[in-house]
Amino acid sequence: MSTISEKFAKLGVDNAPGQEGLQKKKTLELRGEKLEGTPVDFSHGDVDAFLPLPGSYEAFEEGYRIGGKQAYTEYRGKQSIREELAQKLSAFTGAPIDAASEIIMTPGTQGALFLAMGSLVGSGDKVAIVEPDYFANRKLVEFFDGELVTVPMDYMDRRGEAGLDLERLETVFKEGVKLFLFSNPNNPTGVIYSYDEIVTIAKLAKKYQVALLVDELYSRQIFDNHPYTHLRAQKEIPDNLITIIGPSKTESLSGYRLGVAFGSGEIITRMEKLQAIVSLRCAGYCQAVFHTWFSEPDGFMEDRIRKHQAIRDELVAVFTAVPGIKVRPSDGGSYLFVTLPELDVTIGDFTKIVRELADVTVTPGTEFGPQFTDSFRINFSQDHKAAVDAAKRLITVMERYRKVQ
Repeated sequence: MSTISEKFAKLGVDNAPGQEGLQKKKTLELRGEKLEGTPVDFSHGDVDAFLPLPGSYEAFEEGYRIGGKQAYTEYRGKQSIREELAQKLSAFTGAPIDAASEIIMTPGTQGALFLAMGSLVGSGDKVAIVEPDYFANRKLVEFFDGELVTVPMDYMDRRGEAGLDLERLETVFKEGVKLFLFSNPNNPTGVIYSYDEIVTIAKLAKKYQVALLVDELYSRQIFDNHPYTHLRAQKEIPDNLITIIGPSKTESLSGYRLGVAFGSGEIITRMEKLQAIVSLRCAGYCQAVFHTWFSEPDGFMEDRIRKHQAIRDELVAVFTAVPGIKVRPSDGGSYLFVTLPELDVTIGDFTKIVRELADVTVTPGTEFGPQFTDSFRINFSQDHKAAVDAAKRLITVMERYRKVQ
């Protein structure tokens, strides 16, 4: 069991979105002159480049106007909004949701993830995560004193699937894993799990009585008409299954901190009890913004996906034109996970150097698994021209630090 100091020592925030100014300064060898250009923070999306859903502010204002009845809702969220969300999300995912017992609103999907993990992980429980996957997963397992078990994903060369090692997954399930959590589309790579992968995960979880926590935050923004399979809609699913999603990056509503979790009624009840002592509820006035979700003007989502795909395509072309750089085009979401040639500085130092010399912020690959020492993640939900120019500046800096063979 970890001590309090050990727990919090593992919860570093230096590389999290918006935290760049808090990083400790380190003397770095800066080679060459600083490059001029518009600063771009690839650690998160730019809500000025892609504006929030139309009507979101007016919905928030209406929530404020209603006053106390909207400010102090049930801990799991206002009943009428839960009913609306249950209907929308049932249609989207292909399986029914009971609004009274199977859904909860949370302060962002990060809040949903924390509550679900707190409701499913006990001290010493084996918890399986994918490498690479969302950086908070590992930290939460360790924070709740779980035993971390990793499952590799060969994402780079497995077109049409995520490349999850399903044999390894069954092995760790046999060895006593209690919970498996993963994101789909995957964060940071943007790959989508194939139908066969999803069905196999569901069958194995049911066979070995493993709880599943599926993060579908980016499941609305899918490129190239790529097929997407919602695990909860399959015939064989485990008893304990929670899906989390929210109107965040895709809809540029991150600032409202809105998330939703739905699934097993027993787990949702635990999450409500935990939320009651952590944040009480999803911010009351902000809950009203859920009315705009899945209610966008005709063509809104199609236009947003088309614009993101155009940025993705040009960035992939810019990166892959450089010898030694590798990246798989994302199937969904707004991330690229870029692998660099060998440098003569660490990836952590490189991210600091490129911020100093090019005004470009990226997230080091080691946030998604300790072995990703030659990779970084970018969120390409940015102004198109600024994103491409920033990528070119990053490459210029990279060449200054490329290791001489």
